[in-house]
Order: sequence, then C-alpha cells, then structure tokens
Amino acid sequence: MEKMNDNLTPKEIVAELDKYIIGQNDAKRNVAIALRNRWRRMNVKEEIQGEIVPNNILLIGATGVGKTEIARRLAKTADAPFTKVEASKFTEVGYVGRDVESMVRDLVEQAVSMVKVAKKELVKEKAAEAVENIILDTLIPPLKGSPHPYAVKLGSDEPEDEVELNEQTRARFREKIQNGEMDDRKVEIDVSQNSTGNMGMIGGAGMDEASMINLQEMIGNMMPKKKKKRKVTIAEARKILLEEEASKMIDMDEVKEEAISKAENTGIIFIDEIDKIASGASSGGGKGPDVSREGVQRDLLPIVEGSAVNTKYGVINTDHILFISAGAFHYSKPSDLIPELQGRFPIRVELDNLTKEDFLKILTEPKNALTKQYQALVASEDVDLTFQKDALEEIAEMAFQINEEVENIGARRLHTVMSRLLNEILFDIPDTIGPHAKIVIDKKLVQEKLEGLVQDKDLSRYIL
Repeated sequence: MEKMNDNLTPKEIVAELDKYIIGQNDAKRNVAIALRNRWRRMNVKEEIQGEIVPNNILLIGATGVGKTEIARRLAKTADAPFTKVEASKFTEVGYVGRDVESMVRDLVEQAVSMVKVAKKELVKEKAAEAVENIILDTLIPPLKGSPHPYAVKLGSDEPEDEVELNEQTRARFREKIQNGEMDDRKVEIDVSQNSTGNMGMIGGAGMDEASMINLQEMIGNMMPKKKKKRKVTIAEARKILLEEEASKMIDMDEVKEEAISKAENTGIIFIDEIDKIASGASSGGGKGPDVSREGVQRDLLPIVEGSAVNTKYGVINTDHILFISAGAFHYSKPSDLIPELQGRFPIRVELDNLTKEDFLKILTEPKNALTKQYQALVASEDVDLTFQKDALEEIAEMAFQINEEVENIGARRLHTVMSRLLNEILFDIPDTIGPHAKIVIDKKLVQEKLEGLVQDKDLSRYIL
C-alpha cells in the first residue's frame, strides 16, 4: 500500500482514485472535497475548529459500480482508519440496531493497529539489536563472573583469556547471524503464551462477540504471563522475537491516546446497504419489519450526529468522523429514510451504471486490473499471458450484454467472465502448459470459451 500525504489537494486525491477506479467522476470529486476539508479544519483557528463538522456522503448506485472501492481507496490514500459495516446486519435477530456502536469500536481497533505498526517501525532497529543479542546469548552464552573492570589483576591471566575468547567467538557468531549464514540453524527460545488461550466463556444476554473478546482479554491481562519454550530456526526466531521486543518498547498509553485522536479526526466509517433499512412506501406504513428498520435508523442517528462512545481504549467522540453510506435504492428511495438521518447525509451522489467502454477500461487501466492480476498469477509459473485488443473488447461486450439481459452486478461480472475464459488454461499450468510457454488470448478464443454464455438465458442460474 502506498502511503500518501495528509495534505493532498482535491485534484491529487482524484488522480490517486483514478489509478484504481474507472469513471464515477462526480463521486470522486465529492469524496476528494470531503477529505481535503478535514485537512482544512485542522488548520483553521482553534475557536472555530470544533464547530466544523464533516459533510457526510450518500452514494446511490447499483451493485458493482465502485461505491465501496471509492471509500476504501480514499481511506488508503489518506492513511486513515477505515471500517465497513452493513446496515442490514443490525436488523438480524439479536441485533435489532441495539449495538450500532460496534462500528465505532471497530474503527478504534483499526486506528490502534495502525498506530502500533507505525510505532513499531520507529523502534525496529533497536528491537532487531535486542533480538540479535537474545539469539546470540542462546547460541553462545556470555561467561558468568567476568572480572570487574576496576578489579586488580592478581596471578594468572587465564580468566581474562577465557572472557576474551568468549567475546571473540560471540563477535564471529554475531557476524554470521547478521549475514544470514545461520538462518536454518535451530534454537530454543522462550515465547510469551496467551493465558486465556484455552479458556471458554459463556456470554450473558445482550453480550455480543466483541464484548466477549474484550472481557476475555481483560481476564487474560489479570493473569500471570506464561512462557513457552519453542524450537525454531533462527530466521523464525527473529520474526517471533522482533514482534515481542518491539511491543515491549512502545508505550501503549501513548498508542491509545494517538489512536483515539486519529480515529476522531481522520476516521472513515462506510455504512453499506443503507437502503435495506429504509421503509419503502409499498411495505405497509410502519408495520412488521418496518418498525425494526426505523429503530435501527434511530440508533444510527446519535452515532452519525456525534456522540461519545465507550471503547476499551477510552471514550471516542464521533463528531468529526466522516460517514459515507451507500445503497442501490431499487425498492426504496433516500426520502424513505427518517428525516433526521437524511439531514445527516447532505451530499448525495448518484453513480453511473457501467458502459461497455467502462468495462474495457476496467480490464486494462487500473493498477489492479483483472488482466494484470491473471498475468501476474501465471508469471509465477514462468508462463507469459497476453491479451489482444479485440479479445478485451469482446470480453467487455459479453460482460455488458450479460448484465443487461440477466442481472446487473456491475464490474463483478468481469470476474465471472474472466474466470470462465481462463479456467482451462489455469488448470493446465504447469502439467500440460510448461514453463516459458506463451499464451495469447484473441477474439476467436474468447468466443469459443464463452460460447452460449450470453445466448442461453437458462444458464443465468449458474452465473454470478
């Protein structure tokens, strides 16, 4: 993942999103403005800084047009904590919107993880040195009872010679460890073991999985830490011990404080399928499941408006978290949401359905284009895969046609078509198609492999 500056201009943000997402310029512009406004807020006068709230965004569009990808890539571009939840999850039995705060707790967990990774990177060299000493002490323990530096030497020089010999041996072994010459040699190390590893717990009424994990972790912290001996190679020992030593060197209180601040000021929560909790006009006016849906909306409202949420790392204020919601709105419309919640998503963007030209661009232009992914997969077996232009045009045409005639699932249709096209080739590598082979995908091959996929509508039950 490329780490970006936190002060990218809107045009630069759109340029970053263009590397992965085709079209949807209106949506890109709006999320770019929202992201830039966060940087602007952090640089205004302090007395008004707290008054500026983010303009939350509602993305409206069919499945597979890029709603989730826009939000996810935006968070990566900004190096911001990001969590995705499905609004329909809160209508399940046992939830009924009761624990909508879990999305904020997930965001804080993500922020803590990001800050820990950054802090560990800062102490990496120091931790690596400590790990090197632990491995060296295991291989060649330092001599006990070495002479004191100010002790008066009496009689024999033998103890000093032994110490010098030990130090010379350790120096030689240190050099070998640094050069990786001893990576395959096995050593026995002490590894910290989770005290609650085998502890089962029975949850009470109203306790969700996250609460159970938090309770288990709290009990684990109260119990004494156990050490377990493991025999591993020096290469493995270096990885295991590096994580432990780096964790010891970072201040968790500082991590928690920084993570809470990061989540509050730069966090992004993506609420998908928000249309599933909207009460459609045709569904009977507030009876049956609509009551539950409206309840979920009312529980979401204080989180989106801004409230204090308790997490195991401390209290987080949601006032300045950016909420991006999305939905297809096939059977309902944004006005079916309760007015208070509608007002909290002032920016509405309708995403365009993908055209044949969009499909062709999706196959070739993004950094993570499907064609590039399949080329990388077969390249790992020393096989060269190339797609002719007319073949890509045919794939785009077929994907578009199936979406029109069967079910519009957007860009996800390309995964189905490409998988069907390359299934046999991927199976034959490396047994039938050996290394250094060159495979060219042309229009004729595409038509042969995908023959009948479009014409026979009965096949629609087998197509995603």
